[in-house]
Amino acid sequence: MEQHRAVVVGAGIGGLTAAVALHRGGWDVTVLERAAALTPVGAGIGLAPNAQRALDVIGLGDRVRELSAWQGDGGMRAPDGRWLARTSAKAAAARFGGPLVLLHRATLVDILTSALPEGVVRTGVAASLADPGDDARPAVVRTPDGDIEAELVLGADGIHSTVRRTLFPGHPGPRYSGFTTWRVVIPAPDRPFAPHETWGAGRLWGTQPLKDGRIYAYAMAAAPAGTHAPDDEKAELLRLFGDWHHPVPEILAAAEPDGVLRHDVHHMPDPLPAFHRGRVALLGDAAHAMQPTLGQGGNQAIEDAIVLAHHAGQGLPPSRALAAYTADRLPRTTAIVCKAARTGRLTLLSARPAVALRNGLIAAVSRFGPGLVLRGFDGIADWRPPAPAARSRVS
Repeated sequence: MEQHRAVVVGAGIGGLTAAVALHRGGWDVTVLERAAALTPVGAGIGLAPNAQRALDVIGLGDRVRELSAWQGDGGMRAPDGRWLARTSAKAAAARFGGPLVLLHRATLVDILTSALPEGVVRTGVAASLADPGDDARPAVVRTPDGDIEAELVLGADGIHSTVRRTLFPGHPGPRYSGFTTWRVVIPAPDRPFAPHETWGAGRLWGTQPLKDGRIYAYAMAAAPAGTHAPDDEKAELLRLFGDWHHPVPEILAAAEPDGVLRHDVHHMPDPLPAFHRGRVALLGDAAHAMQPTLGQGGNQAIEDAIVLAHHAGQGLPPSRALAAYTADRLPRTTAIVCKAARTGRLTLLSARPAVALRNGLIAAVSRFGPGLVLRGFDGIADWRPPAPAARSRVS
């Protein structure tokens, strides 16, 4: 039986997951990455049970679960150290079928690329979509080395996706969310701490352990787009968070200035009309960039990849297979984009009365147990993938 070709534009988490899933389904897959090397942007990524179950479909779920470092209690705190809400890995596992697994993005990239044959991922290749194709003709991807025809093209090229702009030139694209983020990975401090996320007035800090003993810390604050610290970003974090509770000061003291990453947060509050056109599908940030307030950006990209490969493996014409993908993914991701934006507004309240009311409500709800705190992830973390696709071919 003839082997069909798929081209993935972008070697991020979603693109690599899709490449693995399609490869396992018998496709000849090529991943084209503009960057010169697979050096992941960012520091840590949290994989919730929904993404872990998606990775089970391609045989990688248990490898991720082995990296879980959160075994005990954690929760939400105020800047002075008061606990607003407590939860635990056990409560999360009971509700959603597993705990959150936090790992370095480079580790996840290594796991995914190890499941691909050598030569599938081509770096240093700037690719663009020349023709989306249709049921009667292949799609065409343009590269400096020549055009590539493919039965399926996936636009996994991130929030500023050129593939998305080609498919939907009239869409407004991403917007600035109103806040910026910082991320850092450091050795663990001497004094122990419980994993936590701390909500202040217009500011947020999170501290989480990694399996290898290091600590992943992240921060958010309201800021005009495109601004940077007058000196360095470590100094900016010290100004914003230096007097917060343990272990924040210790983490900032251990951070190297050039190890602090800062990125403005953009998202897509205006949903696309579809996630496909012709033989081309979008996934991840290219399709539905969201704020990081629910920790679901990478998780939803992984879901996209598995669902897309499922429909691509059903032997349907591209128009029907990709329409089914859009029907599955567009409503779900649109709802999560909206929920993440609402959570972002709640997180970054700055007026003192509003902050006091928010914190009081969180503390009151938490008294009824960790289940109520976790309820916000119902319908998200409990998602399950479709049944594995048969190894058929697209016509």
